[in-house]
Amino acid sequence: MRFIRYTLFAAAIAGSAVTLLLALSNPWWLLPSALFIALTAVGVMDLRQTHSTLRRNYPIAAHIRFIFEKIRPMLRQYIVEADDDEVPFSHDQRALVYQRSKSALETRAFGTEQNVYGTRYEWINHSISPSKITSDDFRISIGGPDCKQPYSASIFNISAMSFGSLSPNAIRALNKGAQLGRFYHDTGEGSISSYHREHAGDMVWELGSGYFGARNDDGTFSPERFAERASLAQVKMIELKLSQGAKPGHGGMLPGAKVNAEIARTRGVPQGQDCISPASHSAFSTPEELLQFIAQLRDLSGGKPTGFKLAIGHPWEWFAIAKAMLSTGITPDFIVVDGAEGGTGAAPLEFADHIGTPMREGLMLVHNTLVGLNLRDKIKIGAAGKIITAFDIARTLALGADWCNSARGFMFALGCIQSQVCHTDRCPTGIATQDPQRWQGLNVPDKASRVHHFHARTVATLRELLEAAGLQHPSELGPEHIMRRVSPTLVRSLSTLHPYLAAGALLNPEQLPEHIVFQRFWPAARADSFALFKS
Repeated sequence: MRFIRYTLFAAAIAGSAVTLLLALSNPWWLLPSALFIALTAVGVMDLRQTHSTLRRNYPIAAHIRFIFEKIRPMLRQYIVEADDDEVPFSHDQRALVYQRSKSALETRAFGTEQNVYGTRYEWINHSISPSKITSDDFRISIGGPDCKQPYSASIFNISAMSFGSLSPNAIRALNKGAQLGRFYHDTGEGSISSYHREHAGDMVWELGSGYFGARNDDGTFSPERFAERASLAQVKMIELKLSQGAKPGHGGMLPGAKVNAEIARTRGVPQGQDCISPASHSAFSTPEELLQFIAQLRDLSGGKPTGFKLAIGHPWEWFAIAKAMLSTGITPDFIVVDGAEGGTGAAPLEFADHIGTPMREGLMLVHNTLVGLNLRDKIKIGAAGKIITAFDIARTLALGADWCNSARGFMFALGCIQSQVCHTDRCPTGIATQDPQRWQGLNVPDKASRVHHFHARTVATLRELLEAAGLQHPSELGPEHIMRRVSPTLVRSLSTLHPYLAAGALLNPEQLPEHIVFQRFWPAARADSFALFKS
C-alpha cells in the first residue's frame, strides 16, 4: 500500500533520472526533464509541509484532487453532483467548514443558490430592531438537583467518536482544539485513551454496552474501574449510551486484527480478539433499573452530571423511561438525542438508511414529554445529527435542545474529505485509521487550531444570527422564529407545524394531549418494563 501511495512521486524521480541521461545525447529531452524535476520538487515539498495530511500521504497525487476541486464549479452541472446535493454532506457544507477552520474568507457573492420557493426551504425571521450581543461564549449549566459538580458547557461541542475508530493524532487534535476553545470532547464508547489526556481538554466519558474502560473480564460493569476513571478532573460529565442514530439496536464490533495492544489496554479487552459492543446493556433490563444505574454512575463519579444518549425508536419505550423518572424520583442531568441522520464508521445499509427516528422528530418528542411532566427545568437536552452550520444549531435549539454536538463537522475541520472508507483502515487523511503510515502525517498543532477556529467562527456566526433576529441569547430561540415553506404558496412556522405540549399536560391521564403518539402509547407504557402493554 505504501508503494501505491508514492507511485507518482517515485515515477517523477525515475523520470527525472532517465530524461537527464537522455538529455546528455539529445537536448530535446531537456523539456521533459524539467517537467519531471518540477514534479519531483512538488513531491519533496508535499512530504516536508505539515498543513495538509493528504499531501503528505499522497505526494503529487493529492494535487489532482485539488485541481478538480478548483474546476468543479465549471464541471459540476455536467459531470459531478450539484454543490447542494447532500451525499451525505454537500460540497457547500464541506467548503464552509474548511474555510472556517482555516480562518479563510467564507462570504458568498451574487446571492443564494437555494430555491427559496422550493418546499422545505427554511429561514429565521429577522428583526427591524437588531440586538447587540457582547459575547459569543454561550454556555449551558448542566446539572440537576442530585448533581454535586455542575458543568458549564459550550453550546457547540464534539460528538462521540472513539479511539479505535479515530487515529491517535485525530484524538489528540480534537482534544487540543476543545481545550483551546473551551468546549467539550465526547470520548465515544471506546473509553479514555492516553491521547485524550495529553492536552487536558474537557471530556464527556461515554459508556456503552461494552463498558469499555469500566468492565470486568467477563464484560460486565465494574464499579471500581469506573470510579477510578470517572474521578479524573478532565472528565466533566458521564454519558450512558443507549443507542446511536446511525445504527440503533445493532451493537458493533472492532475486528480482532485492529485490536492492538494500545486499544486493548484502553478498552480493557484481550488483544487480537474481536471487541464486541452488545446490542443491549447487561447492567439493567427495565426503565426503573436504567434510572437506578444512572444514579449509581452519578454517585461513583462524585456527583458529576450524568445522563444518557439515545436515538428514539419505539415511543412507548421512551415513555416508559419518562414514567420511571416519576416512579423512582431519579432524573438524569441531561439527555442527548441522536438522529437517524447521524454518522458512523460502519453500518449495514438498511440500518443507516431505514432504522431510527430523525433527530428533529426525536428531539421534539423528548422535549414535549419532559415539558408535559414538569421535568424540563431539571433535565438539559443535547442534540446531534448532521449539524454543521450556525443555522443548523439555531434550528435545533428552536426545536427544544439546549446545546448541539457535531462529529463529522469536526472531522471536516481535521481535513476529512468524505472519502467514505472509514471502515477499511485506509483513510487517506489519517483521521479514521490505525495505520501509523497514514495518521502520523496528521499534524496535531495545525489541526487542533483548525478545530478551534471552526468552533469559534460557527458560534460567532450564531451570535450574528441572534442579533439579526433581535435576540440576546440562544435560549430565547423558539419554534416561532424558524419558518419553513411547505408548498410553493404556503409558509408555516415550526410552532405551527410541530405544536408543543403545555406544562404538566401528561400528568392528568384524563386529559391527554390530542397528539396521536401520546393518545395511543402513553397509557400503554409502564415504568417497570420496556414492553408495550395494551389495555
